[in-house]
Formats: sequence, structure tokens, C-alpha cells
Amino acid sequence: MSVKWEKTGKTSGELTFDISKDEIKLGLDQAFKRVKKNLRVPGFRKGHVSRVIFDQYYGEEALYEDALNLVLPNAYDAAVKEAGIAAVGQPRIEPVSMDKGKDWTMKATVSVEPEVKLGDYKGVEVPKQNTRVYAKDIDAELESRRQRNAELVLKDGKAESGDTVTIDYKGTIDGKAFDGGSAENYSLELGSNTFIPGFEDQLIGHKAGDDVDVVVTFPEDYGAKDLAGKEAHFATKIHDVKSKELPKLDDEFAKDVDDSVETLDELKEKIKKQLKEQKTAAAEEAIQQAAIEAAVKNATIDEIPDAMIQEDVDTQMNQYLGNMQRQGIDPQTYYKLTNTTEDQLRAQFSQNAAERVKTNLVLQAIAEAEKFTASEDEIKQEIKDLAAEYNMDEKMVRNTLTDDMLSHDIVVRKAMDLVTDNAKQVAKSKIEEEEKAADSEDK
Repeated sequence: MSVKWEKTGKTSGELTFDISKDEIKLGLDQAFKRVKKNLRVPGFRKGHVSRVIFDQYYGEEALYEDALNLVLPNAYDAAVKEAGIAAVGQPRIEPVSMDKGKDWTMKATVSVEPEVKLGDYKGVEVPKQNTRVYAKDIDAELESRRQRNAELVLKDGKAESGDTVTIDYKGTIDGKAFDGGSAENYSLELGSNTFIPGFEDQLIGHKAGDDVDVVVTFPEDYGAKDLAGKEAHFATKIHDVKSKELPKLDDEFAKDVDDSVETLDELKEKIKKQLKEQKTAAAEEAIQQAAIEAAVKNATIDEIPDAMIQEDVDTQMNQYLGNMQRQGIDPQTYYKLTNTTEDQLRAQFSQNAAERVKTNLVLQAIAEAEKFTASEDEIKQEIKDLAAEYNMDEKMVRNTLTDDMLSHDIVVRKAMDLVTDNAKQVAKSKIEEEEKAADSEDK
């Protein structure tokens, strides 16, 4: 195959390549088999005309377009591989020559991945993470559990923030009721911000038996557009007021909330261990994120083709909506439930697309620089892990993802681990001083 690659920009170029006569012949044969099924030629039954007769009536050239569509994808992929370029997006391909009996020549306008010049990625400095568990952390968790196990008891006094009221309410706008604006015997915790801003505040200070005219204005960005920005009146009846009665912090409380412990001290120790694990996991994630951000910041990358941005957005959309479908929610139902559109979801994923693409490019470059590879055993394990994660059959995963796709994810993770494992934790104050010094030098 004759292949010529000529760059026309930092991330674009023209790829000229030939399609051999043998490939063309196979394409023409396949194209003829497809069209002959519905072909009517005088003197022949439908679908039984010979190739010789077809060429006499219509000419071989009548098959060129279909034949080209059949052979072009493989020919283009082979040309890209031979040229050694990392093509992205869909190329714009135009025929240069398609002469009968000769190789066909094509010219493709192609976008390619930008060049990545790595900076420091080993030993990058990241903020030191504190994983120490303090007594106040344990106390806060105990208090949270007390709140969750509190009992509601009737009170005679006025409602306060944190109390729960049982109410009937009927909402109107300009004197007319609206959908979803009424309820009976509704249990509402004051201060929970469950209702429209201002609603709960107007019930504070009232007691059981009171009738309250609550007046609120729906936010401008309210989900139901027919209500957004409008003033509403809610005729509200308070049936009762209940306050929280918190359990005592003692051994009985400890056994009630966790049947694996016998005493409050044991519960505290268990909570301390859990919080330590949570803080350690959060610290590891923070270190990884900071280390990778530093490696990306230290790298130099040419402009990113729009095709790569759009591919990333498509991938994010497909993964997100795929997860929804696995939960039994199809895209249209999702948009209806969230009162959003496909364009809005796309815009959401577009916000950080460039940074995601840049990060992936740097990690790929690190993997290449370190000569990371994925063994067959690692690929097999990757398939097993994905099958378990998405509750899919391993064969389905294997048929869905190519070895190249699986290998890419494996080596990128190795690059992430390398950058993270070699990162140096330093006090935040030291990092700030070094950044200020660097800024001064730049100026």
C-alpha cells in the first residue's frame, strides 16, 4: 500500500493512500451480490442476472460507490496504521482517482492527537493529607447517630427549628389551586429545607391548632416552569408539633445502634477505626488527584482537536446513560424525571471535557515513556473485573471491548499509580511559598 502523510497544522494533515486492485475486485464482487437481488433485466429472472450482463447493461462503474463504501474503512485503518499517526474523529475522504483496472487513490483530511511534551511527573509535590481522627470527629458521628435514633414526642409549646409538624396545606396562585400544591397530614421537619425557601420559617413560632397563611415565591429556576417566579399562598393547618427526644449516650445506646458492640467505649473505638479508614481513602484519592494534576500542569500539549473533545463528551454521555439504563431508566425517562434535555446533559459533560482529554493524553504519554504494557493475564483479569462491576457475561465484555481498549485502560492506571506512588507530600504552606516564588520568576 502506498501511503503518504503530510501535516497541514499542529493537529491536522492529509493522508493519501491507495486501495489495491485486488481489494477493489473483492469490493465490486460484494457490491454486485447486494444489488443483483433486486435487479430486473429483460430476459432474466429477478436476481439471476450474471455479472457479465450487468456490466454490459450498466457498466462496472455503477458499482464503484457501493464497492468503495465496503473497502474504504479497512483501507483507511490500514493506511493510518502504516503512517503511524494517532487519528481522531471522522476523516473527510475524497477520491483522487478511481480509474478502471487501476489502484484507486484516496485523500483523507485527518485530525490527529496533539504532541505531548512531558515535564516532571515523578516526585511531584502534593499537599500533605491529615488522616488523624480527633475526638470531635468521633463525637460528631455519635451525635449523628443520636439524631437518627431520636424519638418524636408531642409538645405543647410553639414550634422551633428542628421540630416536626404535621400539617394540611392547600396552595393557590392568583386564587387558583395548582398541581402538587396540596397535601394532608404531611410530616415536615422545620429547618430541613425540604419545602420552598421561606415556607418552613413561617411555621416557626406557631403551635398545634394554628392556621397559618404561608406566602412564598417560587424560585426563578424552579423545576416546574409554570410555577417559577410566581407568588403562592398556602392555607396551612398545624395539627401537632413534635420535638426530638435524644437517647442517652451510654452502653444501652451503643448496643441499640450496633449489635456487634457491648459498651459505649467499644462503639467509640469502632467509629474511630471506620473514620480512620474513610480519611485514609479520602487522602489517597486527594493525593492521586493532586499528583496527576501536577503532572498534567508540568506537561506541554498542543491545541486539542475538537474531535477529541466531542469523543470524550460522547463517551461520558454513553457511560452515564448506560448506568441509568442498568437501573431500569431509559434516556427519555431520565430527561423527564430530571426536567433536562440531551443538549443540557451534553453541555454539562462539555464543561471539563478539555481537561479530561488533556489528562488522558499525559497519562498515555507517561505510559509510553515508561514502556508500560498489558499482559494477557492482566487483560483477562480486566475482563473479569468489568463483567463483575457491570453484571455482564465475560464473553459479552470480550465482544464489546477490543484488546487495544482494554490495554489502554490498564497502562493508564499503571501511569496513574506511578505518578501517585512517587508523589511527595509537603506542608501546604511550603507549596504556596514555592508557587509564589515561581510566579515571581515568571514575571
